Amino acid sequence: MTEASAQESSAQPPQAPATVADIMRQAVTTVDVNDHVAAAAYLMKHKGATALVVLDGRQTNRPIGIITEADIVRTVADGKNVNDVRIFDLMTTRPAVISPTTSIRDAAETMKKGRFRHLPVVEDGALIGMVDITDVGRALLNPPAE
Repeated sequence: MTEASAQESSAQPPQAPATVADIMRQAVTTVDVNDHVAAAAYLMKHKGATALVVLDGRQTNRPIGIITEADIVRTVADGKNVNDVRIFDLMTTRPAVISPTTSIRDAAETMKKGRFRHLPVVEDGALIGMVDITDVGRALLNPPAE
């Protein structure tokens, strides 16, 4: 065996991200259930977020809802004033959540079955991160650089 082929056989290709923990964003923007929808829209714009998690407000950091850009668009399209509508009026309650050990493929399957684009990541009942369809798609479609 030549030296070059020995190096090739021992070199391992970089591993693709395997779990949600590898791709999740840890800094998740949250809102209070009693905030106005206008506040949610403001946060989304300035934080570059497409969804916000609503926490229980009891210091447990447990997600009780989620509000997305699509929710806000529907509110505006319905002619409602975003300064009058509260988060609790339109948030999705009891959002599907995943654990940091969930495989990326399983996260994609959960999104497909539920027809949603965002998944809060929860450990021991507390919010620790968020993945969205872009994170999952990038991990599944972009092989690691060699």
